[in-house]
Amino acid sequence: MLLGIAALSLLIWIYLLSLRGGFWRSAERLTPAPEPQDSRPGGAWPAVTAVVPARNEAEVIAESLTSLLEQDYPGSLTVLLVDDHSDDDTAALARAAAARSRHPERFELLRAEALPPGWTGKLWALQQGAQAAGAASDFLWFSDADIHQPPDTLRRLVAKAEAERRDMVSLMVALTCQSFWERLLIPPFIYFFQKLYPFAWVKDPGAKTAAAAGGCILLRRAALQRVGGVAAIRDALIDDCSLAAAVKASRPPESGGIWLGLAEGARSIRPYSGLGAIWNMVARTAYTQLHHSPLLLAGTLAGMALTYLAPPLLLLAAPWHQQPWTALLAGLTWLLMSLSLLPTLRLYRQPWWIAPLLPLAAGLYSAMTFDSAWRHWRGVGGQWKGRVQGRHAG
Repeated sequence: MLLGIAALSLLIWIYLLSLRGGFWRSAERLTPAPEPQDSRPGGAWPAVTAVVPARNEAEVIAESLTSLLEQDYPGSLTVLLVDDHSDDDTAALARAAAARSRHPERFELLRAEALPPGWTGKLWALQQGAQAAGAASDFLWFSDADIHQPPDTLRRLVAKAEAERRDMVSLMVALTCQSFWERLLIPPFIYFFQKLYPFAWVKDPGAKTAAAAGGCILLRRAALQRVGGVAAIRDALIDDCSLAAAVKASRPPESGGIWLGLAEGARSIRPYSGLGAIWNMVARTAYTQLHHSPLLLAGTLAGMALTYLAPPLLLLAAPWHQQPWTALLAGLTWLLMSLSLLPTLRLYRQPWWIAPLLPLAAGLYSAMTFDSAWRHWRGVGGQWKGRVQGRHAG
């Protein structure tokens, strides 16, 4: 039986590495864009409104907002901060940062109206920002309030969207990776996301797979209107992937669909202080990803155990002199999974020795997923900044 488990785990990894869209290569990146002074082929650069939802972001808003205001974008750019009922100094610090920036004229502040029933707070803020942008903007740039964007980010996003006729271009920004728990868990988080939504399949207009990273989304205004606006996903906890699915499903024949890639410069400036912060980030929405299905939860946990935990456990437990083939297959599988993590580790500039710890990270993520279900069953799932969001609200 142990030999059968080891063989099945190896077959799973052969499938993942050869037939899962090459997710492990971490290959999708933004290409360089034309210099700001260069004329863009086809005419002037389109007008963009950056919409930044912010709720109690006093610690990070100045750096984040400044990075948006000081984009070297040659076209019209408005940076609209939607203050989502913050009870700290978010709005005041944002105004001060805008006044100190090189382009204070780009800044606008909008205070969110009361959150209506059936909406998550972030999506309600994005809805109001999109409405305020109006028809004057060709693109909306949804950027989280804790993201530092390099000066050329918007130019590169727009160039990508225009050159490939994309309705949506999204970047998974680099997360903080300095503490032990961040080093252990953040690269696997990006790795698992790519496995769940292979980026090569996301960018393929003919494939059903759709995903986006909510921290950085450039979206054609016409595409947002086509899907019914932000209201179409107003109660979604995994709002970025829900929006991507709606946009891709409504793609007209002339559209290139959507694209998702990994950022090399854009980064989160919010550290995850300890295991608890990462745990809560995952547990908030993991069970939602499984459609709140106990059957899918059981299948997911069993699959994670067979795929990630079985190889090292079998290698450590199977005596070489009694079960050499079991140990050999288990060791080979553990080696393959470790090697597959190396491209993501290189992206995050992390040492190679973290790769063999992938089973430990997988075990912790499995526990977070179960905890997400437990929170849902207790009626406290989806909590974020003092709110119980989505279907848990009210």
